[in-house]
Amino acid sequence: MKTVSSLNSRLTRAQKQIHCLLEQSGEPLTAQAIYQRLKDQQQPTGLATVYRSLRSLQIKGLAQARALPNGEWVYGLTSDDSHYLTCLNCGTSVPVEDCPVHSLEEKLGQSSHFQIFYHTLEFFGLCAPCTGRLETESP
Repeated sequence: MKTVSSLNSRLTRAQKQIHCLLEQSGEPLTAQAIYQRLKDQQQPTGLATVYRSLRSLQIKGLAQARALPNGEWVYGLTSDDSHYLTCLNCGTSVPVEDCPVHSLEEKLGQSSHFQIFYHTLEFFGLCAPCTGRLETESP
């Protein structure tokens, strides 16, 4: 897996700042949240630069993106495979610790000669509170 230190000389200032921010946050962030945090840290970067930098980090295998049910994207490090149970009603995402597809990822990478940086696995449905609320709202 690629590391930021191995690519450090090829990263722009904004890419380094964003990667560092993603490392420190410990959770996926939206581009807007990244923009705001950089601004709060007195490291102002334009929103368009944030989006360009995130895309470059993805292409370099250092960041990954995941779409939320509301259509917004969150970004995190590729070292954190993402596996979630996501509620379609409230948008809550619960991480799933076990990954049943690591061996498939390795096999596909070898057989297709494809450089795989990360994978995502997501299940969609209703969380317990939303299920209970919808059942009590039904006539």
